[in-house]
Amino acid sequence: MKREILTLKAPAPIGPYSQAIKAGNFLFLSGQIPLIPETGEVEKGDVKLQMERIMKNISHILDDAGMSFSDIVKVNIYLKDLSSFAEVNEIYEKYFKKPYPARTTIEVKGLPKNVDIELDLIAFKDE
Repeated sequence: MKREILTLKAPAPIGPYSQAIKAGNFLFLSGQIPLIPETGEVEKGDVKLQMERIMKNISHILDDAGMSFSDIVKVNIYLKDLSSFAEVNEIYEKYFKKPYPARTTIEVKGLPKNVDIELDLIAFKDE
């Protein structure tokens, strides 16, 4: 069984996609950029502030799905500048504990709304 996850505590999708889809014990979270849920505006500031906003938004989607950061098994990070890798890790470590999820980090030419970072992920929870 699959169902859409949609919470008003995280930014509404800016295109024809869902915030997340829960399929059985899996949660597939669409790419999250640093949008302020109440306004839909981009979080201003450096990549650390943008990463913090993304993680807060992800936490609300996980809550709505009955999951937490400990249920995440795979993370993809897209950065416009790979030199910000250390700053991203600083925020990342505040939310994840060992065993860390599998992860891929990729430098990209551009991202929606010209943000510096985007994350998508997969979570799994035994029920």
